[in-house]
Amino acid sequence: MEYNVVKYIHIITATVLFGTGMGTAFFMLMAYISKDVATLKQTTHHVILADWFFTTPAVIIQSITGIWLMNILHYPFNSVWFAGIIGLYVLVGLCWIPVVVIQYKLRTIALNVKNNDALPLQYHALMRWWISLGIPAFVSILIIYWLMIAKTGLGITLI
Repeated sequence: MEYNVVKYIHIITATVLFGTGMGTAFFMLMAYISKDVATLKQTTHHVILADWFFTTPAVIIQSITGIWLMNILHYPFNSVWFAGIIGLYVLVGLCWIPVVVIQYKLRTIALNVKNNDALPLQYHALMRWWISLGIPAFVSILIIYWLMIAKTGLGITLI
């Protein structure tokens, strides 16, 4: 019973992590494309909230349930599979942390722009960084999903 509960929580939080990321990315991009400053202000505010309410807890719970499942299943922590998952998970985190900081900067800039004024060049530069960091993060999550399903490299130990 314990295994099924932990696996269920792990799958739900993986879904929340990916779904929230896809949803917030979509709405941020749509707001940016609209060039409507009021929409950007509101959307950026909501994206930041979504990161705090959904993404952050999912990241924490994913780590806990992942290690818990490894222990339950007696999977080796020195496997190529685990190294790949941890490496990609760290890469996602290294992309996500700057993205959160960028979102705060984008919100601050948008809040200081009058609704009819054009966005400053800094806003556009930050959005390019935001997109550039989001792409490898999403690709990495897709690869993690594949590794979780296929278990490729599970039987190969590093040392």
